Amino acid sequence: MLSRAAHRAVPLRRHLDLRALAIMLTLCMLWGFQQVAIKAVAPSAPPVMQLAIRFGCAAAFFGIWVLAREGIGGFVDGTLPSGLLLGLTFSMEFVFAGEALVHTSAAHTVVFLYTAPLFTALGLQYLPDERLSAAQWLGIAMAFAGVAVAFLASTGRTGSGRSAAAAITGDLLALAAGASWGLSTVVLRRGRVGNAATAKTVFYQVSFAALLLFAFAALTGQWSVRWTPVTIASVAFQTVFIAIASYLVWFWLLRHYLNSRLMLLSLLTPLFGVAFGVALLGDALELRFAIGTFLVLGGVLIVHVLPSLRPTRVAAAP
Repeated sequence: MLSRAAHRAVPLRRHLDLRALAIMLTLCMLWGFQQVAIKAVAPSAPPVMQLAIRFGCAAAFFGIWVLAREGIGGFVDGTLPSGLLLGLTFSMEFVFAGEALVHTSAAHTVVFLYTAPLFTALGLQYLPDERLSAAQWLGIAMAFAGVAVAFLASTGRTGSGRSAAAAITGDLLALAAGASWGLSTVVLRRGRVGNAATAKTVFYQVSFAALLLFAFAALTGQWSVRWTPVTIASVAFQTVFIAIASYLVWFWLLRHYLNSRLMLLSLLTPLFGVAFGVALLGDALELRFAIGTFLVLGGVLIVHVLPSLRPTRVAAAP
């Protein structure tokens, strides 16, 4: 159980206000652009190695931060078990998503990865302030349908020479990635690690992810990196703006606002990714993307307009 002081320190979880919406839109833009940054240098650095390097650098940064503020004793405060579980679920998201791309299309992977808000909402339904109404579930379904329309319309299941069995395997792996992402948010919301300092919370995630991804890269032969100026710039962007800055802001949001609503807004990320791909990589823009965008925005509007803006206090984590 938490002490009385810790109970008082539990922040208010409230519905999203204009500040939170603006911050989330900025994060979605950054996370969408990272896909372009990774893809642009993939011939020089395998994506799994890019992720491992950026998480390794971020782990060093946050590790030094935590040691400077709390010392080695900071990891014996009861947050380690849930912190390790948080790191595992966070890491498995990237492993499952990377393997899904081997078996199925990037479009299918994105769609099933972004089922994460559904798993988060399901996992948090027993919390009164996170519970969604029937109309809000309709909004989530509408938003997910928009992602599906944007990425899957006119995309054959067995395209690019893939067999039906391989495509189904890839889809299931991508679904597992979405479940891992959603579960990591539930662990953060209810585990002791949710009351740790933000820097320590991020450290648990990025350090575990770095170790797992470096091992995975070595086992699968995706180890070699050719360091060109563009590769260095891309990895530096991913490290500083994604793995450090955006994660700090994201976990600040998770401590102050309702998690299920924040996760739903993350559905905008793949749409930003496509938009940046069109603008910077010359990808084609089709009508299905415009229709999907409309559905996602409509679903987000349904979920965030219906609830009142009155803050609610959550119960202390066990």
